[in-house]
Amino acid sequence: MKQLSIFSFTHQSLQKYLIYNSYPKFAADQIFKWIYKDFEIDPNNWSNISKALRSHIIKSISTTLPKIKIDLLSKDGTRKFLVEFEDKNCVETVAIPGKDDRLTFCLSSQVGCCIGCTFCNTATQGLTRHLATSEIVGQFMAVTLWLQNNVDSNIRATNIVFMGQGEPLHNFESVKNATLVFLEDKGLMLSQRRVTLSTSGLVPQIEKLNEFPPVNIAISLHAAHDDIRSELMPINEVYNLKRLFQAIKTIKLKAHRSITYEYLLIKDLNDRQIDVNALVKLLDKKLSKINLIPFNEFPGSKFQCPTDERLEWFKDQLLNRGFLCTVRLSKGQDIMAACGQLKSSST
Repeated sequence: MKQLSIFSFTHQSLQKYLIYNSYPKFAADQIFKWIYKDFEIDPNNWSNISKALRSHIIKSISTTLPKIKIDLLSKDGTRKFLVEFEDKNCVETVAIPGKDDRLTFCLSSQVGCCIGCTFCNTATQGLTRHLATSEIVGQFMAVTLWLQNNVDSNIRATNIVFMGQGEPLHNFESVKNATLVFLEDKGLMLSQRRVTLSTSGLVPQIEKLNEFPPVNIAISLHAAHDDIRSELMPINEVYNLKRLFQAIKTIKLKAHRSITYEYLLIKDLNDRQIDVNALVKLLDKKLSKINLIPFNEFPGSKFQCPTDERLEWFKDQLLNRGFLCTVRLSKGQDIMAACGQLKSSST
């Protein structure tokens, strides 16, 4: 029987586990502090935990983290990690530095992906399996501890984006439970505004998002015409733009929140005036933020990145129509760590 992982527990489920095994409920607070505030994962060092409970955890619950198999450093400071799990399957995780000590972890939710987006390197490997909650949280912890041991002992992530390998909503429960761990006040205490969930448009799961913690939502849109979106994202043939936006309307946004629409700009495909016009017609400017992403090329792709001039023109067209529009700076391109370039291999 496979041993439980300490990283599979939300705070609430750990409380229930402790009570069931006749240990005090408050010990969950102490354990979460040791792991997620102090980043101490060895129960032998949990000095305020009873000897009996420490012995129980050592015997019954694994505190082993995934392995960092490969780490690569980009010229812009981005780091990409190949993270290996117990069954030898791997995912890539990216640590992206930003202004004012911002550090964003781009986490994977699956080994591979089954959505099949034609602009994405991950799609070329297909789907192997979902990640367990413990593997998503373990991925975060393994990268954090590597950085603390090798770069800066005080380093820690300020933001998390589920934009790595996989479709997060295809692995709904594991991603949800991992998010609860990341938001927990007794642990990492990340703000809801510092966690972003990105989806390709899995309509049945979007309609369940009100069961999910109220984090930032990003929709991978990439086209405002069904024919082009279907060419880029086969999921659009099942859940077209009409169905997608019907589902989006069911999301209960908190006050002063909007939905981010990711729009991958590809030369001569979705960067035309008719694309601007369709996008303006499709989106509600009061509830939308458009994040333009210049296409990141990878071996074997038929698509090309637009010129800088075309990117600026497209952005200005949207700004002039009253939309909030930003351009995502592509980081880590030289180590294949940019948006759409990840794959379960760093060779």
